[in-house]
Amino acid sequence: MEAIASRKRINPPSGRKPKRSRREARGASVVINYGWPDLQGAANEVGNSLHTPWIAVEADISTVDGPAELVKAAVDKFGKIDIIVNNAAQATLAKVEDTTVNLWDTTMNTNVRGAFLVTQAALTYLPPKSEGGGGRIINITSEVATSPEILQTAYATSKGAIATLTRCLAKDLPPTYGCTVNAVSPGIVKTPQFLGELQKMCNAFLTQIFDARTPVDGWIGLPEDVAFAVSFLAEERASWINGASIDVSGGMFFD
Repeated sequence: MEAIASRKRINPPSGRKPKRSRREARGASVVINYGWPDLQGAANEVGNSLHTPWIAVEADISTVDGPAELVKAAVDKFGKIDIIVNNAAQATLAKVEDTTVNLWDTTMNTNVRGAFLVTQAALTYLPPKSEGGGGRIINITSEVATSPEILQTAYATSKGAIATLTRCLAKDLPPTYGCTVNAVSPGIVKTPQFLGELQKMCNAFLTQIFDARTPVDGWIGLPEDVAFAVSFLAEERASWINGASIDVSGGMFFD
């Protein structure tokens, strides 16, 4: 999923233990993207957990037109864009000899081209630099960009490209648009997609390996851990952080 947000002056919900999805929205109006009709329920579930205005938009980020459709829907609803989170990803596991052109292209189009096109389409709707700027572009890369495992050639290559794209945009965009561009690099995160692949690769065996390699208790992170890093970079006070990548892996991976 991609996410686009427009800041509003809304205080976060009170309570000792609010759901993190609510807390990490931090008062922003949120546009949640889903790529296919069967994901609408999941997108609505996320939206319904927020205490802030939101919409869910179906747009296939792997296509040429999908990114612009998403941006248009966001602007039509909220009028502007303050924060872009490029999170759409195609996770693929395949031997090099089994990686078809279609698999390679789908991975690159979703993970790399999609992020570029969403960003490109949204630039003119970011807060103008002449008015102080303050836009935030946050790309989700992965620790596999620098520490790949077997069967990850296409996926790791795409995430390496996102890491480089982040650094390039961090040089090119701020002088003109007054924004910042950063990345969050998750390690192993407990998502349905990952757990499905993990089951194929022998859950118990890998659990032992990963647990031994993670300094922080608990070998697997939660989506909320990644969301916290994203929301930190999206803060207005994070204006001096640009071109950075935050590792979110419990110390299993770092440069």
